[in-house]
This record gives sequence, structure tokens and C-alpha cells, in this order.
Amino acid sequence: MACENNIIVKQIINLYYQISNLESLKPSKNVDTLFGQLVSTCLPTDTNIDVTKIHDEKVKDMRYHLIKLCGEAEGYLEEHFSAILGSFEDNPLNHLHIFPYYNNYLKLSKLEFDLLAQHITHVPTKIAFIGSGPMPLTSIVLAKFHLPNTTFHNFDIDSQANTLASNLVSRDPDLSKRMIFHTTDVLNANEGLDQYDVVFLAALVGMDKESKVKAIEHLEKHMAPGAVLMLRSAHGLRAFLYPIVDSCDLKGFEVLTIYHPSDDVVNSVVIARKLGGLSGARGSHIGRCVVMPCNCSKVHAIMNNHGMKKNLIEEFSAIE
Repeated sequence: MACENNIIVKQIINLYYQISNLESLKPSKNVDTLFGQLVSTCLPTDTNIDVTKIHDEKVKDMRYHLIKLCGEAEGYLEEHFSAILGSFEDNPLNHLHIFPYYNNYLKLSKLEFDLLAQHITHVPTKIAFIGSGPMPLTSIVLAKFHLPNTTFHNFDIDSQANTLASNLVSRDPDLSKRMIFHTTDVLNANEGLDQYDVVFLAALVGMDKESKVKAIEHLEKHMAPGAVLMLRSAHGLRAFLYPIVDSCDLKGFEVLTIYHPSDDVVNSVVIARKLGGLSGARGSHIGRCVVMPCNCSKVHAIMNNHGMKKNLIEEFSAIE
């Protein structure tokens, strides 16, 4: 059966029409309910649906607009809760649990930290997060729980978002010193990007393929050789919520890991290394899609305590 006729895809299309007819995407009971239903519908990983193979132009256009609607709603949600948290008289970071997706960020950040640790030889002293938004939870969680001596530079195009984000950490004696905010478009961030050991690119920076690739190309041009780029992507039905990043989008980088969660963590994680450093990057990959033969790819099933398959990591070694 074609993807377009799949019953779950039809459910997603129905939810899209309901969401697109909302008067506002700001947090409300109706908005929260519809997006909650949408996320739940897109979570299953056993459907074998590849959205890149959908041929119906209407469905493809729907997916593009749905991703934009999700991004807009996510921005409003973060603004709303960042303002609430910032209004607490004590340290706002003591109340992060009130954010409805806080536990998801805890899981995703732990996952990203564990994957990153497999590909670096020293603790990064400076990390850049591009597209940090009004509630930079990834930077906050990594700084608080995983990288206590690392400085985080958060970049966002929206000055109001940075004001709200800065207010969240301003009363924390530790993070107020290690969280720095820059208001700029990533495409205007030139000098200084080569100072970071690791650069995160948020899922919602580049809402379509062209703008996502443009952002990646800019980072490739200005990051230091050997530096690590962390990206968030999507797989299966979850690609109705977020843009997909594949290895062909990462010209000038060596793809190290593509990880597709199978739990309630929505985003896939892509880790790549800027070519040209001393970390084993191969210049022969520049400018083309890296196609890995079977004997050059490793697929690891991470087992939980009960021996059940939990996740899948696709680790790609370079073609010799």
C-alpha cells in the first residue's frame, strides 16, 4: 500500500487540517490536545513508512506546512513557559519540571551526551548551540548534569528569545557564568565558529531542505577542522514533525553516527566531524554523498536490562 493511503498518514492529514484551521497556535487546551494527538500518532516506529518516498504532491506540501506549524507552536510554547519560569522569585531552574516536555529533553540530552562521548577524546571547553530559542533546555541540561566545566554559547536570531533565555539562568550562580547568548542569524555568524569543539544545530534551524543545507554549508565553511557537528533529524512518521537531515546534506563532514530512537524521544541524532582535522577525516568524501558498503557499516542494538532491543545506532566508518 502506498504511503499516501496508509491509515496513519490519513490520521496525520486530518490532524493537519484541524491544526491549520486554528485561530492561534499559542498554548491553549485545544492547541495542546491537537499537538499531543499529532505527536502520539507520529511516535510509532514499526510502520516502515518512508516519507521521502511519498509521491503525492499534496501530501508533500502538507508535510512541509505541518513542520512549519509545529515549529511555530513549539516557539510559542517555549516563550510561554520561559516567561512563567522567569517570573519565579527564586532560581527559575529549580522549576524546570513544569515544562511539559522537560523529561523528553532530559532523555534526549543524555542520549546526545552519550553519543558525543563516543567520538571525542577530551571534554569540550566551549560548545555552540545554534537556534537556542527562549528556553535553551539542551544547553541547560548538558551544563547542569553532564558538562559542569563547559561554557555554552547560545545563538538565536530573536533578541526577545535571548532575553527570556538569559533571564532563566541569570539567578543561577553557576550557569549565569557559563551560558552566553548571541543575537544573530547563523548565516551572519562567521568569526569565532572555529573556536568551538562542538556545534549543535537545532532541529528548527532551516525548516526546509534548502535552508537546512545552507546553514550546514555555512557551518562547514567556518567550523574548525576536526570539530564535531551535532544535528537533530527525524525518521519514519516523525518526519511529519521535523525536517530530515541525511548524510548527503553533510558535504565536507564525515558522518559518524545516525541514531533513531524508538521511545518517546522524537528526534533522531546525527553526529558528524568536519573534515580536514587530525581525527581521521577523509578528504575523499567532500562534495559527494557517502555510500557505505555493508562491510563498512556497524549496526549496534543497545540492549536494556531485560535483553530487549531498545534503540538502533548506525555508525558509519569511512571508506578506505
